[in-house]
Amino acid sequence: MIFERIRSEGLAHNSYFIASDGHAAVIDPRRDCRVYADLARRYEASITHIFETHRNEDYVIGSVELAGLTGAAVHHGHGLTWRYGRTVHGGQLFDIGRLQLTALSTPGHTDESMSYLVADFATGPAQVMAFTGDTLFVGSVGRTDLYGPGEAPRLAAALYDSIFGNLLQLGDGVIICPAHGGGSVCGSHIAERELSTIGIERQQNPALNAGDEAEFVRQRLAERPERPPYFRQMEKLNLEGAPPLGRGEPALPPALTLAQFRAALDNGAVLIDTREPWGFGTHIKGAYSIWTSGLPEFAGWFLPYDRDIVLLLERAEDLLTAATNLARLGYDRVVGYLQGGIEDWYGAGLAIERLPVMSVHELKAKLDHGEDILVLDVREREEWDSGHVPAAQHLFLGHLQERLAEVPAGRPVATFCSIGRRSGLAGSILLRSGRRDVSNVLGSMTAWRAAGYPAVRD
Repeated sequence: MIFERIRSEGLAHNSYFIASDGHAAVIDPRRDCRVYADLARRYEASITHIFETHRNEDYVIGSVELAGLTGAAVHHGHGLTWRYGRTVHGGQLFDIGRLQLTALSTPGHTDESMSYLVADFATGPAQVMAFTGDTLFVGSVGRTDLYGPGEAPRLAAALYDSIFGNLLQLGDGVIICPAHGGGSVCGSHIAERELSTIGIERQQNPALNAGDEAEFVRQRLAERPERPPYFRQMEKLNLEGAPPLGRGEPALPPALTLAQFRAALDNGAVLIDTREPWGFGTHIKGAYSIWTSGLPEFAGWFLPYDRDIVLLLERAEDLLTAATNLARLGYDRVVGYLQGGIEDWYGAGLAIERLPVMSVHELKAKLDHGEDILVLDVREREEWDSGHVPAAQHLFLGHLQERLAEVPAGRPVATFCSIGRRSGLAGSILLRSGRRDVSNVLGSMTAWRAAGYPAVRD
């Protein structure tokens, strides 16, 4: 048996390639899917099957793209009006060389969620591996709130049945292969460790030690994971099948001359400055500060799908990463990047905007001297609850753009997070809204604690 895990950084998405005797299958492929075709060539195998565990919410599924490259059949769970592929039901068997996959219906995260069990007949008939999608993670389980609060109790109960009535009935030695790892928005507190078994999860997974079904459901309903607005676009694309990239990889946006770049901005293009936030101190007015590796996590909170996008890069070699990260979220209108970078903008004598940076020592001195400065903490709720600057205001970054009215006008604002990246993005959002007296606290809570300054809990 050949087995490869393909991890998509930023999204914490796991997809899988398995092969035997010249036949191969891919589970939950990503949109930039050439990696699977390359693996097939390496192992001299033909991809004949593509399996989806569910209609994913946080990235564009690459099944249609990969099927176009390979001719493989796409399989997914029942209950949705799919525009592509074939619907499977629990108990169906699929042969991949000497491997046999058994489809297992495991609703709860979504109604159509499926798991796929693998037996390797080269060594025996026992099932040795389970692709569990967003049903069972390492150290956690799938979120159950995607249909809204009214449906959450039903989905939580279904998830309990899927895990306790199906997955935990497998042998303790069965290896689990979930669709996400630590950092994903599809579950709470997913472990960073990628390898686990049914037996290990039975012993160590907090969600599986909740007691009876009622307590399991209560715990799921108590979770309040954030739901980025781009999930709606992903659900649509993944039901209909996303437009093909062509050849399984995004086309690189072209370099734009300064005149072309300015024309794109004048025509309403959205500008993303992908430099690190400390480089955003001087920038082009109206830019979002979303550093390259932060695009998978934050672009979907703020960027529209109906406008062109242009990029300002730290280095030209960042282009492929930026374009790929955006394509995985369905952003197909990236029309180019500024050739020559910010230096060309400076050299042309064009106007710039500033987002001043501040150290925690400067912030502490201002607060001690009674200056009327608002510390705007944009971290997630759990981070805030673990300790924050006294008298700070909490407003989660993902909600800032739609709740700007909650940031008091007429006061200087110091944006604050864990290290200074998210607060840089928050500062750019405030500047885009017309606020002017805004600073980004570099180091933020990490530096605040290192300096020994007091943190409080509500």
